[in-house]
Amino acid sequence: MKSLLLSCALLLASFCAFSQGYKFTEIKRLEATPVKNQASTGTCWCFATTSFFESELLRMGKGTYDLSEMFIVRQKYYNQLQDNYIRQGKGNVGQGSLSHTFINAFRQKGIVPEEVYTGINYGGERHNHSELARYVQAVAEVAVKAKQRSPEYYKIVDNLFDTYLGKLPEKFSYKNKEYTPLSFAASLGLNMDDYIELTSFTHHPWYKKFEIEVPDNWEHQLSYNLPLDELIAVMDYSIDKGYTLCWDGDVSEKGFSHLKGVAINPDVRNTDDYSGTDRARFEKMNEVERLSEVYKFEQPYPEINVTSEIRQEGYEKFVTTDDHLMHITGIVKDQNGAKYYITKNSWGTERNDFGGYLNLSESFVRAKTIYILVHKDAIPKEIKSKLGI
Repeated sequence: MKSLLLSCALLLASFCAFSQGYKFTEIKRLEATPVKNQASTGTCWCFATTSFFESELLRMGKGTYDLSEMFIVRQKYYNQLQDNYIRQGKGNVGQGSLSHTFINAFRQKGIVPEEVYTGINYGGERHNHSELARYVQAVAEVAVKAKQRSPEYYKIVDNLFDTYLGKLPEKFSYKNKEYTPLSFAASLGLNMDDYIELTSFTHHPWYKKFEIEVPDNWEHQLSYNLPLDELIAVMDYSIDKGYTLCWDGDVSEKGFSHLKGVAINPDVRNTDDYSGTDRARFEKMNEVERLSEVYKFEQPYPEINVTSEIRQEGYEKFVTTDDHLMHITGIVKDQNGAKYYITKNSWGTERNDFGGYLNLSESFVRAKTIYILVHKDAIPKEIKSKLGI
């Protein structure tokens, strides 16, 4: 595993040096486990959060773990069915969720290593929940229409998950020790009360908790609301102090390119900050032509100075949406001094030339973040005080 981590580090060093015309200098990069592939599932929330906690174990000196995402995902599906029934069919039984879903399932059932529960009990080597998700929806609808959950219903649910994901282990052996899922979780030394979700939206008071209004927040979890500059300050402080973080946000924009290894938020309306050569060339173009040029990702261009007002407008016009969860593991700067966040994706290592990583610009993050998950000690003291933590 050490050699695998070293290979990942060398790949990232190459990525930081050059990426499709973007030359990056590493400011700080924290340890992370190898990139995995969520494949044909909507379970990025679990892959990102699991990766985050694997980095937490590395930070804590616990060693390298490969934890089972699908052990958590199975409990999440079960919890959704329960929630949907109680809400008379008005819940969310889709594949998406947020980071707190991992925490809630971990508290309920514990966790196991990947080698103990891969969650693939069907043909193929990669995850695919397309058929499973349709059956979950069908089972949910039958129970609601019947206005009851019979003993047979519970058997069907268990058999459905056993069929697609495999039977749950009651006990297992790992590194010559015997565990249950709960005792293994306890052995990791992770205190789920230490982890906090933070966001930034102006339609709720600062420094208070509120329920982020996105469909994947089906558990109605509350997040702390910070002014945008302070949210970014938390992210920077977290990385500087050795803590990685989970990031949830919008990746549907043309400025997000996993293939090119960057996510940007270009400013093409105002050319004042462009170099003389680029300014003269861009002033001859209309906005569509300018964007077409920028989205070739051949070099960095000036980006939008995102304020809270700009961010809020994107959210309320449904331009900024809750699309995807990833794991932020460091900071780099481009050749012009702009800051980017090193981000570990869960789309495997073959879909770009950077081992499954990409760099999110600060402007992109300021505009497109839905929330972050951090350890409470990764928050500066003055901000923790304002939050009453």
